[in-house]
Amino acid sequence: MKAMVIHRFGEPEVMQWEDAPTPQPGPGEVVVRVHSVSVNRTLDLQVRQDGGGYGAILPLVLGNDPAGEVVELGGRVDSLQVGERVAISQGIHCGDCDPCASGTNFQCNNRRMLGIHLWGGYAEYVKVPASNCVTIPDGLSYGEATVVARHFPLAIAQTRLTNLQAGDWALVMGAAGGLGSCIVQVARNIGANIIAGAGADERVAVGRSLGAQHGVNYRRDDLETEVMRITEGRGVDAVFENIGDPVQWDGAFNSMARGGRLVTVGAHGGGMVTLDLKKLYQRRLQVMSGLGAEGRAELEESLALTASGEFQVLIDRTMPLSEAVAAHRLVDSNEPLGKVILAPTL
Repeated sequence: MKAMVIHRFGEPEVMQWEDAPTPQPGPGEVVVRVHSVSVNRTLDLQVRQDGGGYGAILPLVLGNDPAGEVVELGGRVDSLQVGERVAISQGIHCGDCDPCASGTNFQCNNRRMLGIHLWGGYAEYVKVPASNCVTIPDGLSYGEATVVARHFPLAIAQTRLTNLQAGDWALVMGAAGGLGSCIVQVARNIGANIIAGAGADERVAVGRSLGAQHGVNYRRDDLETEVMRITEGRGVDAVFENIGDPVQWDGAFNSMARGGRLVTVGAHGGGMVTLDLKKLYQRRLQVMSGLGAEGRAELEESLALTASGEFQVLIDRTMPLSEAVAAHRLVDSNEPLGKVILAPTL
């Protein structure tokens, strides 16, 4: 098969369009012909640059969220058929550790991720456990399924981690981004009051078009001041801060109401921030990681809600997989509004 392989970390050119062995399925596994995979800032650009701190294993094929067609079944697979269209739940659990045995496999001690610890979807074929595959509903394209699989399950999981309820106030940072745009829609369906935070007026407008009632351009206006004005001095119950920008962190943190919760899984804004511990404990605030909180159930729910029209998928453009180098440079430019999709079939 053809694949984009990296043998060392670095600039986009470290990705090489190469011949690689076509994977063979083992027991409980399937081989999927990849039709789409997205370009992600954290799990593609950062991993390609320096490993992203995830323990990435070289040589590596990136691609955390492929969707495609099942072409081969391994032994003991009876849940799927050849020709079935599937999206893939990205976290692969060991099944042997104590959390897996107790049914809380999202806390798996040996969780691996496609495109980081295992070869991912920047290839014509990918091998995955059959249990990680979810059938794509009729009416959804492969590209839409890819975007859903990457972000909506995590968006649902984050709102549940923060216990977001109808009537609560929520601040969504990066509200026009891949994850942020999904969180806005999940929070809208819950019935929350949403403030879309973004770094440009057109990106704030995207967040509002998806269901946010208010917006803040945090590159132009003071974030904390604007949030307190909008909430009449109350602050927000939940902050979805998946950026890690030290310039914006304090504003987001200080926007929380007493007892507020902040959840994060992103650090592409730098990742090193200061934390006001006095405010943390005096106001009984919480800061938590959302990594790995999503699973197959959230993917099934996300695909069904998107197919029913509840969720909207933002895709900027689709490019051939062989143009992955240009796609990485495009995403790094912050130009796209919506996901950039790579298609090995183009």
